[in-house]
Amino acid sequence: MAAELIDGKKVAADIRAKLATEVAELKAKGIAPGLAVVLVGENPASQKYVSSKEKACGEIGIASFAHKIPATITQAELRTLIDQLNGDPKVNGILVQLPLPKGLDEKEIMNRISPAKDVDGFGPDALGKLVLDEPGFIACTPHGAMKMLEAYQIDPKGKHAVVVGRSVIVGKPLALLLLRKHATVTIAHSRTTNLKEVCLKADILCAAVGKAKMITGDMIKEGAAVIDIGINVTAEGKIVGDVDFDAAKERAAYITPVPGGAGPMTIAMLMYNTVLAAKMQAGIPFTV
Repeated sequence: MAAELIDGKKVAADIRAKLATEVAELKAKGIAPGLAVVLVGENPASQKYVSSKEKACGEIGIASFAHKIPATITQAELRTLIDQLNGDPKVNGILVQLPLPKGLDEKEIMNRISPAKDVDGFGPDALGKLVLDEPGFIACTPHGAMKMLEAYQIDPKGKHAVVVGRSVIVGKPLALLLLRKHATVTIAHSRTTNLKEVCLKADILCAAVGKAKMITGDMIKEGAAVIDIGINVTAEGKIVGDVDFDAAKERAAYITPVPGGAGPMTIAMLMYNTVLAAKMQAGIPFTV
C-alpha cells in the first residue's frame, strides 16, 4: 500500500490563511508587520526564493522591503545596511538571503541581525533559546517539518526519530524540536558508517543532507513517516529530494513530496515568524 502524501502546499496554505486574518487584526490596531529581504548578487536560485517570499508577503498583507544589492558591496557597507534595518521601526524581521557572494563573511552578517528581528532563526540567540527550551524564533524549515507532522497527527512522543543531516539551520534544530515533543532522537549524516541500519530504526525519518536520492527505499522502515527536506536538481533539470520517493512510498505510511513538501512550509513559517516579531515588538506576549 502506497504512503499517504503529506501535502506541504495545503498545510502552508492553511497557515497563510490564518496569518492573513491575524495581520488584518493587527493592522486594525495600528500594527503593520514588515519584512526586509536583503539579496546580494544575482544568484538565480536566490532570486527565485526571494521572489517567492515577496509574493507570500503580498498575499498575507505583510509589507516587504526589498534590498537588492550588487555583489560588489563591501563587508562594511553590508554591516551598515543591517544596522539601519535593525533600527528601522517599520522593519520587524530581517532576512539575508544565503549564500552570500565570495568575500563576504556570512557568519558576521547573520550575527549582526538584532535577535528581535532574526526571523530566520539562524542567530546564536535563537539557537541558544532552542537548546534551552525557551521561547524564541525557530528556524523556518525545521519548524515547518514539525507543523507538517502536527497537521497529519503524527505524534513524535515515544517514537524513534532519525534526522539525517547535522546543519545548524535544519538538522540540529529539527533534532531539538523532536526532543521537545518527547521523541527519542538519533542524528546521522553522510559519514555515518551504518546509515542503513540507523534509518531502518526510524518511526520518523527526516532527510536533510542535500544529496539526491541518498535515502533509498530499502532504508525505510515499514510504516514510517518520511520528511524529505532535501532539494536537489538533477542533470536533466528535475527537482528531487534526498529520498528516493518512488521506492520509499511503497514502504512508508506517510511521505512528503519534493517539490510540494518542505519548500512551501519554509516560506509559510518565515511569514509566521515575521508576524510573531511584529507582535513581540508591539509588546504582545511571545507565543509559538
